[in-house]
Amino acid sequence: MRAVIQRVSESSVQINKQNVAQISTGLLILLGIEIEDTKEDSVWLSNKISQLRIFSDTEGKMNKSIIEIGGEVIVISQFTLHAKTKKGNRPSYIKSARPEQAIPLYEQFKENLSLAIGKEVQSGEFGADMKVILSNDGPVTIIIDTKNKE
Repeated sequence: MRAVIQRVSESSVQINKQNVAQISTGLLILLGIEIEDTKEDSVWLSNKISQLRIFSDTEGKMNKSIIEIGGEVIVISQFTLHAKTKKGNRPSYIKSARPEQAIPLYEQFKENLSLAIGKEVQSGEFGADMKVILSNDGPVTIIIDTKNKE
């Protein structure tokens, strides 16, 4: 699994010009699932993200987690995070998981993260054409791949 984590002051997701998710201070997570990903990857990644100290303390240092600030989270599925661009100009998504594998892992990730942070995680709709609006705070953007745990 690959996650692009953005610290946001606000974010929302629209499908067909309708808001389906909206948060204030928190995290917008773009989640890509590949063929080799497992339930263990989902658990590890959700725990890692819930503990990331990327929010400022009273001294302005990134010392607090999403849990500590009581922030909110939106998760968006994004198979394009596994694009391969080595050959030619058209990206290949051959490593991206098919929906029958990706959807259960995506749902499990959201559930695991909800449990870890103690509140419901909002999301877009798997496979939908979405408009993602965000105000990146910092900006702080971090990429985590479960294939690089060490």
